Parts: sequence; structure tokens; C-alpha cells
Amino acid sequence: MTATQRPAVQTPIAPIPTRSGRRGALIAGSVLAGIALSLLWSYQFVDQTIGDNVANTLLGHDAKATAIGGTAAGLLFAFVSGLAGTFTACNIAMAASIGPMTHAGAGGTPAEGLRFMLRPVGLLALGMVAVSATYGFVGVLLGDSLPQLSTATTAGGMPVRLVQSVVVFGLIGLAFIYLGLAALDKVPDPFARRPFARVFVLGMLVGAFLIGRPYPLFHKLFQWAADNGNPLYGAAAFVLQSLGNIAIVGILFALVVLATRGGLIRWLSARPARTLAVTGSLLLALGVFTLVYWTVRVPAMFGYGWFPTMPYN
Repeated sequence: MTATQRPAVQTPIAPIPTRSGRRGALIAGSVLAGIALSLLWSYQFVDQTIGDNVANTLLGHDAKATAIGGTAAGLLFAFVSGLAGTFTACNIAMAASIGPMTHAGAGGTPAEGLRFMLRPVGLLALGMVAVSATYGFVGVLLGDSLPQLSTATTAGGMPVRLVQSVVVFGLIGLAFIYLGLAALDKVPDPFARRPFARVFVLGMLVGAFLIGRPYPLFHKLFQWAADNGNPLYGAAAFVLQSLGNIAIVGILFALVVLATRGGLIRWLSARPARTLAVTGSLLLALGVFTLVYWTVRVPAMFGYGWFPTMPYN
């Protein structure tokens, strides 16, 4: 190039996003997704159209109106109401366990994937059972002294049992948010080298849903167990309720593994960072959903604060 020639003009190249930049975008997207889900969620559709119809069909009668007739009927009701409540607003966070379970149970072929999945699914169920059995036992002993069984309302007309829901699910939402940020390496991760421990703790959190669940069919089950007066029945009923909650999710995930011939697990396990990204984004999005829905939207329904609503809510 001579002195009289102009230098060639080069088109600027967009900088490649740093790892921190990608995490920031993932966090922002997960938070927005959680807030959007809390706005779009229709508890009438999920609790009544899906939940009640599933329970009525499986039991063969009106699950709400028909009295629970005996211990065997109560235990059956517990499992069926758990199945029917799989997609309620409190239990949708079950989906957040898919990432950690895949990370913990990585395998190649469909058979290997399903075999490796048995351990994390078992740990998830064990965490749920530990909490649900304990709460079922203690709940029957405490009976009507629990806010969850109260028929009273606050000065603003909010049922007292929903106050317990707001507190419990607010704490669970915060726990999910922390675990999501930890998986995305934004806060210290106590499970960085213990993926199975992460699944067990997630199971405990899902089991703790029962401590705040206002779902009418669960309320009926809890009242039956308390009236029965036997804490062992209460523990068994709550365990069956929790196992019913995860049955559909577990079956769906197994079908996905088979349908993709293990491709989903191979894709996730090929890069640990990818698995952590899926895990973190799911935990964070559903943690934000749980926190916003229960601590902002639900109180707003009774005049405590404000939250936008959709026409169908």
C-alpha cells in the first residue's frame, strides 16, 4: 500500500460473548420466564379442569363431594389426588429436577440412560418421602391447630391456610433460586461435586410442597387423616400423595429418553457446562415462578399489593 492509498475499511466483528455474558443472558431469560409463567398461570384450569377431572375419572366418583370411606379408600385417594395434582402451581417445580437427574444419571444408550436414572429418581423420591412422611405424622398429631386446616380468614378475606402457603412456597422459591444461581456459578454451590445430593435436596423441597399446599383435594385428604387420628396413616397417606406427584413426570421423562434413543442424555452429558446451564435455568425460572406467584400474585388476589391478571383468571 502506497502513502496515497487509503487503508481498507474493515467491518467490525462483534465480540464473542464471554462465559459471564452468556450466564448473564441466561439468568435474565430465566427470571423473565418465571415472571411470565406466574402471570399466565391459570389455577382454575389446572386445579379444576385438569386436577378435578383426572381425580374424578380415576376414582369413578366426584372426588370433592364423596366422603373418604375407610383407610384403604383414603390411601387410594392420596395417590390419585397426587397424580391429579401433578401440574398444580406448587408442583410444577418438579420439572426443575430433570436437569440434575440427567446430570447425575448420564448414560449413552436408552437402556443405560434408564438404568442410570433409577438412582437419581430413587434419591428424589427418598427426599420427598423423608419430608412428607414426617409432616404427615406430625400434622395428624397437631390437627386443627395447623393453619393449613384452618377455615378462618384474615381481615382482608384471605384464608389463613393460604397465609401458610405464601410463607412456605416463598421459602421454597428462594431455595430454588439459590440452587439455580449456584448451578450457574453465581453463588457458592454446595453440590458442585455432589450431583446426587442436589437431587436428594430437590426431593426434600418437593416433599415440602405438602406443608403449604392449598389444593382442595389435598386439604380433604389432610382433614381425613387428622380426623382419623392415627399419625401412621397420616404419614402413609402423605407419602402416597408425594409419590403420585412424581409418577407422571418420571414416566414422561423415561418416554423422552426412549423416544430420543438416549440422545437427550448424550447431548446433555457431552458437556458438563451444558447440563449445568439447563439445571440452573430450570431451577431459577421455576424458583422465580414459585416466589412471584405465591408471595406476590396470590396476596394480590385478596387486596394485598397488586399484580396484573389475564382475562381468563
